[in-house]
Amino acid sequence: MSNRRNFFYYVIPSVLSFALSGIYAIVDGFFVGNSIGDAGLSAINIAYPITAVLVATGTGIGMGGAVKYSILNAGGHEERARDYAAEAIWMMLLFSVLLTGSFYVLSERLLSALGAYGELLVLGKEYTTVIILGTVLQVFGTGMVPFMRNYGGAMWAMIAMMCGFATNVILDYILVWVLNRGMTGAALATVNERQTEHPALH
Repeated sequence: MSNRRNFFYYVIPSVLSFALSGIYAIVDGFFVGNSIGDAGLSAINIAYPITAVLVATGTGIGMGGAVKYSILNAGGHEERARDYAAEAIWMMLLFSVLLTGSFYVLSERLLSALGAYGELLVLGKEYTTVIILGTVLQVFGTGMVPFMRNYGGAMWAMIAMMCGFATNVILDYILVWVLNRGMTGAALATVNERQTEHPALH
């Protein structure tokens, strides 16, 4: 495989994966906005920074660990590479516990600081409570994708993200529109979608 072909083989799936990861909140907003109305859509938008922190934590740890793993593995330091992969997984677990505890305790204050009050605060808390309790799935769901990609599975990583996106849409439709679970349903769809993204979570 030529360098140019190899480059695009990894870049195109990676770009598409990141593009999909950025529109999950839009999917939740679409279903909730058409089910609950403007208040529900506004609550999801206000709560989005909390979700973004969880996703960014997993992505940052996973990407850093995967890059270091690839560098060491390519240099013939397989044992040190495996150590970095293990350390990244332990860091994801540690941060999952820390973020779950701190965000659960501070969720109402964080939402208030972000501008939620009254009905928006109630709806935002309903949504973020489920998201926060599913922190470990969010962190590992995004954190393991770079490892999958750097193990030579760039195309599989993209397919996993696409499956996660499709799962989110289907579950949003069922939980929000069919079962009328509102904000809780939208949050459950997002958390379960993160589980679908990586087979290591099953």
